[in-house]
Amino acid sequence: MLKVLVVDDDQGLRLSVKSALAVTQRFDIDEAFDGVNAMEKIKAGEKSYDVVILDVDMPRMNGLEALRQIKEFNPGIIVIVMTAHATLNDAIQAVKDGAYNYLAKPVASEDLLALIDKAVNAHNLISNVAASAPVMVEAGRKIIGNTSQMQKVFNIIHRLAKVDTPVLIRGSSGTGKELVAKAIHFNSARKDEKFVAINCSAIPENLFESELFGHEKGSFTGADQRKIGKFQYAEGGTLFLDEVGDMPQLMQVKILRVLQEKLFTPVGSNREFPANVRIIAATNRPLEDMIKAGTFREDLFYRLNVVPIFLPALAERKDDMEHMVNIFIKKFNVAHGKRINGIAPDAMSVLKKHAWPGNIRELENVIEHAFVLEMTNIITIASLPESLLVATGTNLIDVPPVMETAATVASAGVSAAAKAHATLGDDEDADLGDDSADLDGEELVPFTGSENLDFNAQKEAFEKEFIIKALKTFRGRINQTALHANIPKKTLLRKIEKYGIVAKDYVN
Repeated sequence: MLKVLVVDDDQGLRLSVKSALAVTQRFDIDEAFDGVNAMEKIKAGEKSYDVVILDVDMPRMNGLEALRQIKEFNPGIIVIVMTAHATLNDAIQAVKDGAYNYLAKPVASEDLLALIDKAVNAHNLISNVAASAPVMVEAGRKIIGNTSQMQKVFNIIHRLAKVDTPVLIRGSSGTGKELVAKAIHFNSARKDEKFVAINCSAIPENLFESELFGHEKGSFTGADQRKIGKFQYAEGGTLFLDEVGDMPQLMQVKILRVLQEKLFTPVGSNREFPANVRIIAATNRPLEDMIKAGTFREDLFYRLNVVPIFLPALAERKDDMEHMVNIFIKKFNVAHGKRINGIAPDAMSVLKKHAWPGNIRELENVIEHAFVLEMTNIITIASLPESLLVATGTNLIDVPPVMETAATVASAGVSAAAKAHATLGDDEDADLGDDSADLDGEELVPFTGSENLDFNAQKEAFEKEFIIKALKTFRGRINQTALHANIPKKTLLRKIEKYGIVAKDYVN
């Protein structure tokens, strides 16, 4: 439930906003009668507010000053400004100072709810960016947050949202560069316009200029109609140039001109068009070395490098891994409709052993893989990819069996009763006791029914059915079947051979 503070000196308007929010039962709502009262409640810390709905024109402390103090105290608080027509310029200034957006009075309930949803989604982007641990460099020094990793990230995004200068994001492949770019865009003044991403390494050199600037009909062979380019398509929004280090040198000159003059010319045209876009570039290449080698223009580098952000490799920040795993668990619980509560300590230990050449993207894929296979309410070693287990030297045979609940076993397609009845251990030929003595003095009853009541025959039929169900559930993977179904691996292999089962038949 989102904690919301409604701030206005008009009691009737506060009541109106509260009534609009109360309809959905998604909000825990408090009131403040002016900016001073709002700051008292925020700083008291009794509630950690997610959203503040703030009037501009108030006594003692107006909305603009309250906004500045709120953002200084906690830049992660979402602020939405309410304004009368006479104070519209103040509302626009508030957005420049860090408010998410503004609404004109009287506030329509559907507009307010829609705006809160957009603001929360943009806020969640920043939360996900925390996994990338961005570091902004300003005047040669690193900007470190005041209190925590999240505080640092909010500070970075808050600073970038207030300016319109180019941003250069540096980091290895998979560190989350595009995610950072999206967080900057959707929390900036351009958030209501398009975010357009283009991968500079994926475009053939002869099509690059047309892709970015568009072309006129007949300007080259195959140009049978006019086409607008990415600069024109992203008008008013943000253009994300991913892998900018792979941009051809001729295009580097043209991009530099756009950055300098804010104009571009489509291929085959005599008209110049204004370029009202913000450029965010990203690269995993050593641009400084490329400048020395003459493959990247120094003047373009300095145009793009106005606000540089560095994303460290995952291998450099193993201590943050548990936080990142929890972020992905929350994400995939929603995506897959599960209720996984966390990760087992031994599974976490395996993750920390890995070198992570694919960085955060690889970690995210590993967690999603685990979500697909995991049958308990916690991620275990058995649900991790086999390639990861091999890379870290982890042997599932050495891992103690997971204690499974009846619900877990049932979800694997094996009933709890069946599991209890058939552990399938190595003692299948053990002495079961001599029950013949119990027949002393009893008359033998002739059996003429058609059902086969032979214990050994029924036991073998059950074993075969049980193993096939387990293999289907775990897609033919021997190690995971053995662990989850609580069958010693040697026994499972022996039974598979005994019953002529082919594990590969159940891979899909």
